[in-house]
Amino acid sequence: MLYSTKQPDPLSHLWMNCDSTRRLKWVLLMDDAKESEIKQESEIQPFEQDEENDIVTQQAAFAYGEPAQNGTGPPKVDTDVEVLHEKVTKQIIKAGHGQKPSKYATCFLHYMAWTESTNHKFEDTWEEQRPVELVIGKEKQQLTGLGIGVSNMKAGERALLHVGWELAYGEEGSFSFPNVPPMADVLYEVELIGFDETGEGKARIDMTVEERIGSADRRRMDGNAFFKEEKLEEAMQQYEMAIAYMGDDFMFQLYGKYRDMALDVKNPCHLNMAACLIKLKRFEEAIVQCSIVLTEDENNAKALYRRGKARAELGQTEAARDDFLKARKSAPEDKAIIRELRLLAEHDKAVYQKQKEIYKGIFGPPPVPKPKRTNWLILIWAWLASLFSRFFKRVTHKAD
Repeated sequence: MLYSTKQPDPLSHLWMNCDSTRRLKWVLLMDDAKESEIKQESEIQPFEQDEENDIVTQQAAFAYGEPAQNGTGPPKVDTDVEVLHEKVTKQIIKAGHGQKPSKYATCFLHYMAWTESTNHKFEDTWEEQRPVELVIGKEKQQLTGLGIGVSNMKAGERALLHVGWELAYGEEGSFSFPNVPPMADVLYEVELIGFDETGEGKARIDMTVEERIGSADRRRMDGNAFFKEEKLEEAMQQYEMAIAYMGDDFMFQLYGKYRDMALDVKNPCHLNMAACLIKLKRFEEAIVQCSIVLTEDENNAKALYRRGKARAELGQTEAARDDFLKARKSAPEDKAIIRELRLLAEHDKAVYQKQKEIYKGIFGPPPVPKPKRTNWLILIWAWLASLFSRFFKRVTHKAD
């Protein structure tokens, strides 16, 4: 009897040991996924040991291949890879500042996640515009690798994490949301907004209403201090963390004085973020922040003024004028609003003059009628004809 020397395919082995329901789910999933790319063998390069923090670094090409750069796939990063764990590596996209979070620290972050084999994005918290809360050491099992990566990041840092399937969604994957195939390595683009160092690791869900509003207000005041120092990125991180304490699910449960207390903290954070974004010339994002406030208070003069200013910078003059006029009704003596309306009027006048010059150049000046030249010969003949006619009439009259 002949025996094959070929090693068994682990996926085939897993398939043979699955029940019929699991097989059906797997077939449906694999029909939607792309075919896995053939991995090329790469030459292993020696590790370099960092004596200060015992983090192993190596060249980026060693850990995994370069992901596709198509706008929806993971970013292409050329920095060195830090091996944080046997199954977790990190590449820094943007450096952070300060200390790293300790165990049980409550971290606020945004991330996008892709399966490494297909570059299929299955989660994006930026689209929801709501930071995720993660307590180091108390994260869900499928986020273990993400927790290891976040614990080695600084506030404000953005990084690309590579997490093996053992510390992600495991051997079975996830057939609900998010939809992740079995044994799929995961790539995360993560931004650590900030973190709270609490010894007991108290999450937002375990806080009372007063504790959450108080924590958010402290973050707001920290953000104001950064704003005064012109540290806009740091200020926005504090504002975003403050807003994270008062998410939609929390605000939905509040009414009466507690809702007013929360809005007195939440709305200024959105407005201050809009002010930072306008200074950074990120006008579309500033409009979003102002619009959030206007859903709660449609006559908020500051929100209308800042949204109008952002719209004016984007050339949306009619929408900007509507915002400024509405803001003037709430604050008729506000000099900043009056100044912006005057600037819009001057802008419209300048645009009109420019268009007038353009159209004048296209069509040219209106034609001027040329004076007709006098034909003296015709005038003489006409005079003679008139004289002859009069003479003839007189002779005829005498004859009668």
